[in-house]
Amino acid sequence: MLVRSVKSLLVAVFSLSVVLSPLFVKAEDGEAPKEEKLNPAKLIIEHVSDGHEYHFVTVGNHPVSLALPVILYSPEKGFTAFMSSAFHHGTEAHEGYILLTEEYLKEHKELEEEKDEAGKSVYKMNKIYALDAEGKPSLTAKVYDFSLTRNATQMLISVILLIWLMTSIAKKYKKGIGETSAPKGFQNAVEPVITFVRDDVAKANLGHNYEKYMPLLLSVFFFILINNLIGLIPGTANVTGNISFTAMLGLVAFIVILFSTNKHFWSHIFNPPVPLGVKPILIPVEIMGIFTKPFALIIRLFANMISGHVIILAFICLIFIFGAMNTALGWGTSPFFMLLAVFIYVIEILVAFLQAYIFANLTAVFIGQAFEGGHDHLDHNGHDEPAVI
Repeated sequence: MLVRSVKSLLVAVFSLSVVLSPLFVKAEDGEAPKEEKLNPAKLIIEHVSDGHEYHFVTVGNHPVSLALPVILYSPEKGFTAFMSSAFHHGTEAHEGYILLTEEYLKEHKELEEEKDEAGKSVYKMNKIYALDAEGKPSLTAKVYDFSLTRNATQMLISVILLIWLMTSIAKKYKKGIGETSAPKGFQNAVEPVITFVRDDVAKANLGHNYEKYMPLLLSVFFFILINNLIGLIPGTANVTGNISFTAMLGLVAFIVILFSTNKHFWSHIFNPPVPLGVKPILIPVEIMGIFTKPFALIIRLFANMISGHVIILAFICLIFIFGAMNTALGWGTSPFFMLLAVFIYVIEILVAFLQAYIFANLTAVFIGQAFEGGHDHLDHNGHDEPAVI
């Protein structure tokens, strides 16, 4: 019912905008200076991609940002370290290096002419290059970038925050708080979550073997959750919306799944219980299934976390797109698009918890499948179930 109401509201607002927009159009006398058009795709990609600084807002032509350390190594110069502010947002070189940005390319038009066979620029945006003798970014000089980018910095913050929160809670349990007395403070909020992961994720999918996997499942759940919530703070990085981050989590899950297998699992893979004529077809499918499980974890988390940020930014960009068409139209539709952006933002808070749960739950499911034949006699809560004769 709610979805239908939202759809109806969307149709009504857009229909009204189309009908009334000609009334706001004004004839312009003379030629006005051309303003730089808004590029929504560029703006969205810059927001969801990694970078060497935290950009919060731009006041006039002055961006307000937090510079991050740049750590580089090249065989010719060795290690070099400085703050990313030395690049002046990509407009200036520093110690023989340049951060390639669109601002730099605008000042050096000759670089845009260098394209590969496919017609694309040979230079990659937001990448640090060493300058050659002519002062141009070198495509042959080796530069190894160990910088603390937004994603790397935020992951370190998340790890520190996770360790601090969990150790502080563990100290309370050592003192008897939560055992001989009721839990207090943040401990009171975390304990039901841990119990939920234990009972509805670990026990439900792993049976009696759940205890040795609890550290992994809890670490994955809270690590993803903390990164999801931090990523919702304006100006921060969307770490879980980075395919490299989710790929590493998927790789960890893949390794654990493989080490949890037994002979029944591999027998089912290479000798499935099907007629002989079907085995040559089913065996490659089963082998492919080993790799599709972590791949599903990787893509699911990445796609869900990046899509929310893209939708919110798309609604914000629509305000400026309508404003470019007509000022009154932009101001008239801005409250509606702002409400939609806030609505999606609230949904993203729910998604932050939901995706952490789904990743941990699917990891437990896949590990449980690796025990094939090992806990079929267990019921949903991990207790022995009487055989049915």
